[in-house]
Amino acid sequence: MEMGILNRLFVDPRIDHWKMSAKNILEAKRKAAKLGGGEAQIEKQHSRGKKTARERIDLLLDPGTFQEMDVFVTHRATGLGMDKSHPLGDGVVTGWGKVDGRLVYVYAQDFTVLGGSLGESHGRKITKVMDLAIQNGAPLIGMNDSGGARIQEGVDSLAAYGEIFYRNTRASGVIPQISVILGPCAGGAVYSPGITDFVFMTEKNAYMFITGPEVVRAVTHEDVDFDTLGSAAVHHSKSGVAHFTAPDEEQLLQQVRWLLSYLPSNNLEQPPVVQTQDDPNRLTVEIEHIVPEEPNRPYDIHDVIDVVFDRETFLEVQPEYAGNLVVGFARLNGAPVGIVANQPAVLAGVLDINASDKGARFIRFCDAYHIPLITLIDTPGFLPGTEQEHNGIIRHGAKMIYAYAEATVPKLALIMRKAYGGAYIVMSSKHLRSDLNFAWPNAEIAVMGPEGAVQIVFRKEIEAAENPEATRLEKTRLYRDELANPYVAASRGYLDDVILPEETRIRLLAGLESLQTKRQSVPQRKHGNIPL
Repeated sequence: MEMGILNRLFVDPRIDHWKMSAKNILEAKRKAAKLGGGEAQIEKQHSRGKKTARERIDLLLDPGTFQEMDVFVTHRATGLGMDKSHPLGDGVVTGWGKVDGRLVYVYAQDFTVLGGSLGESHGRKITKVMDLAIQNGAPLIGMNDSGGARIQEGVDSLAAYGEIFYRNTRASGVIPQISVILGPCAGGAVYSPGITDFVFMTEKNAYMFITGPEVVRAVTHEDVDFDTLGSAAVHHSKSGVAHFTAPDEEQLLQQVRWLLSYLPSNNLEQPPVVQTQDDPNRLTVEIEHIVPEEPNRPYDIHDVIDVVFDRETFLEVQPEYAGNLVVGFARLNGAPVGIVANQPAVLAGVLDINASDKGARFIRFCDAYHIPLITLIDTPGFLPGTEQEHNGIIRHGAKMIYAYAEATVPKLALIMRKAYGGAYIVMSSKHLRSDLNFAWPNAEIAVMGPEGAVQIVFRKEIEAAENPEATRLEKTRLYRDELANPYVAASRGYLDDVILPEETRIRLLAGLESLQTKRQSVPQRKHGNIPL
């Protein structure tokens, strides 16, 4: 009957009356679309502690800014009973809006409609909004809550995923891409979040895995459940897939808004600078009580970050994964910076496979979006052992070298207590073209720690001495005085200055301001080949 009314609209002379009818039809269709799978499915979604797609968009965006697209899109499948129902929107809500007044594009899968499964039309809606985000230089946020590929649509579903993956890849380094996992995300669907820049997961209801528990049991005979296989806890602490988690959807989407506050809209813009109440000339005298003078005593690098950078601005990325390296965003005098810092409280701050992967990807993201890098160094080197060697610490550690050497954003580095061996080179050394390198007066820079070096170089002399312990201590002191102090590196120009700990904030800020107009040419090439 609706189609009959619409058809008569174009020929009936009583146009005003038929306009009113058309308006009613439009309103009815919009109302039906907003109900998704219907009241019963919405109640079921809420009973699981999950929001609907539109509720999630409302939580993410500034109030009243969402503009929806493709409300009336339906699937065109006919097989396996699909001809009996053509729900409006086809299980995904797409459009654009604003976060803190800045344009973003968004899609949210609607689990109340066909389980949020992805078919041809569903995929076309997503790729259309992706194309608009790339074209208009705005961040893309995808909210995943889906049963996966729509089986009834066969290869068309797989083709739709491929189109999404292609655009994720083309958009990488052009616009920020954020994936928010709020329900199941399984099979081929996981590869889109895997390509995007940041993955957010709720601590309940969110799951990611290539193959589900039943398939795992059938193939490998492992008895696993959803939580053990692919929960937020697993991907936040073990796999490193998830960058952020939160107990519920409201808190998670607030984290997305916080992250966006540090990022430019695209790779041609500069990161947003905000007003700060923190004094740029503030001395960091608290560091004296945070960092022990003894090079082997642990401390928490978070305490240093909180003192040096603008107060309460540090947003840590992957806090539960590879805790021996801390990465995240903060501000210096209101300007966003990326922080890479060794964590002496975890594994003494050594670099290992996971830390190298974590650091390299974060460095490359910052470089893609003009976010300056500040590296805080206190590390005894790379983690030794057969496990690390057999699992490829050489190629993983090389990623850090590649990322720092490739980066053309302003790069500042501070050696706080120690930087030994290959880790000295890897952690934004002057030799990888860091712009400004500083060290505190007690910093030790050497091929290896004084104690280990003395045991190798003076082993025979110590063993032959009347008092081996006294000889060992004397040789250790001599090694520190002659080789392991920052003034040797400074005399070669490998350090730009030796600074007092209380000057740290002031000197980093001054250095950052001096590099605001940095320009660095790079060799012309299609792309490099980063170690894997």
